[in-house]
Amino acid sequence: MTTTSSASPVVSGTTALPASSSSGSSASAANALASQQIAGNFQSFLTLLTTQLQNQNPLDPLDTNQFTQQLVEFAGVQQQLNTNDSLATLVSLQQTAQSTQALGFVGKTAVVNGSTAALTTNGTATWELSVPSASNVNVTIANSTGQTVFSGTYSVAAGSNQPFTWNGQGNDGTQWPAGNYTMTATAVNSSGASVGVTTAVQGVVTSVDLTQSPPLLTIGGKTYTVSQIQSIAS
Repeated sequence: MTTTSSASPVVSGTTALPASSSSGSSASAANALASQQIAGNFQSFLTLLTTQLQNQNPLDPLDTNQFTQQLVEFAGVQQQLNTNDSLATLVSLQQTAQSTQALGFVGKTAVVNGSTAALTTNGTATWELSVPSASNVNVTIANSTGQTVFSGTYSVAAGSNQPFTWNGQGNDGTQWPAGNYTMTATAVNSSGASVGVTTAVQGVVTSVDLTQSPPLLTIGGKTYTVSQIQSIAS
């Protein structure tokens, strides 16, 4: 397989302003309302309990075990509400950490799991192939409408993130315009058995959408999550 390396174009990044988490706010409001309700009910319960104790029949006193059980139930509900508040805080902190991490990727060249790469104006598109063993890889490249523009079979050694660069020319010599092109790759080893092959793409992170959870990174016109990033090239 013959490959060439090309420098990624420098693209100025734009970053979406972070938005407040409506789900977190709603959960906090619900917990606050529930806390007020359970507190009100608990006060009513204590008032009723006191009244019952003051007016109970000395010859047939009320069962204290029932009172104790009710107190335990109220305490358990209150503890659950406190736990929900703590979990909501942890989720909010995690979302903030994800946003901060995502912002740090803007302007950097990232390698992400994917099959769609941009054919640049200088006429090259690059994918990275990973195969577990030496194989013959059949590559098919299609444009945004699904039309096959190029296909070929190449010998690929075992390894991860091996670059495959396409010069933008079809099998008939046609030079295809800049745009997004999708690669489909299948592989067989020397015994003729199918081998799993994965593709990744490389591009500059041009923007981050913090209104989504998790945040979405824009690379070559496509959006990816932070978890899809394999490595940072620069």
